[in-house]
Amino acid sequence: MTLDLFSALIDSRTGGSTFLCELARERSWSVDGATVYAAWDSTNKELQRQCVSWTPFRELCRQALAVTYRDLRLAGDPAQDTEALLSGVADWPLWPDVSDGLRILAGQGRVGVLSNVDDDIFARTRVAPLVDAGTVFTSEKLRSYKPSPAIYHEASRRAGPGYVHVATSARDVRGALGAGISTIRLRRPGHTIDPGGPTPTFVAATLSEAATLLPRLR
Repeated sequence: MTLDLFSALIDSRTGGSTFLCELARERSWSVDGATVYAAWDSTNKELQRQCVSWTPFRELCRQALAVTYRDLRLAGDPAQDTEALLSGVADWPLWPDVSDGLRILAGQGRVGVLSNVDDDIFARTRVAPLVDAGTVFTSEKLRSYKPSPAIYHEASRRAGPGYVHVATSARDVRGALGAGISTIRLRRPGHTIDPGGPTPTFVAATLSEAATLLPRLR
């Protein structure tokens, strides 16, 4: 089983917005950090969707921040600010059920991560010490990005029979189901499914609840 990193396990919106809110105050930006985060995150995901020849996550983040600064007419160095933003992922909070929930899931089999991220950035997160490095499938390792079917198919090949992915964001749910992967949707605040996309059959509110659904997918 794999889980998404920046929505199922980490509250990335809170983590990233906190950093950008500090920049907004320091620089007296005309918009708040939450607005900047939302614009950056949306652009970043679109760049990932369009990525054909693999480009590091860090570089896509920088490109997205440059576009965000341009569109919102904000002062800042995108390269320098991207490095500061990504250095701060070590402080981005886990959802409250993650530590206990991962232990419960581990009682039913191998638990890992499938994420659009570079290896060194993942290593900084609070999730890294909680999972076996051998079950961490990053975009850097798999050379593709969600929601491309390629990343899910390669993760399934490496994970072996009985592979299940736990997704939260609309694009991850849509991507995994579209790739024919057994999927549990984990509900998290601020995330909804795509109304025009496939509807997940298996939905859980917590990781421990997701563990009770696993036998039905295998």
